[in-house]
Amino acid sequence: MSDAKTTTDHKAIQKWAEDRGGKPARVADTRGEGGVLRIDFGRDEEGLEILSWEDFFEIFESDKLAFLHHDKTADGETSRFNKFVDR
Repeated sequence: MSDAKTTTDHKAIQKWAEDRGGKPARVADTRGEGGVLRIDFGRDEEGLEILSWEDFFEIFESDKLAFLHHDKTADGETSRFNKFVDR
């Protein structure tokens, strides 16, 4: 697999997600804590709540997160691998 990259740049995160058809989301039953963030790629994942980018990044900043992701898979295809990690 390709090397993972980490960023906190909002525009870079939004572009990466939208280039792959992703939307900002959180796990719905974690609302009281601000929320566990996810990128929703429309795979009918139950329990995800779509957010505005503004709300998404508000949680992202308050939780002091960074975005870990791959741009390409080992075979050169576009990767959707991502995860939110502590800064």
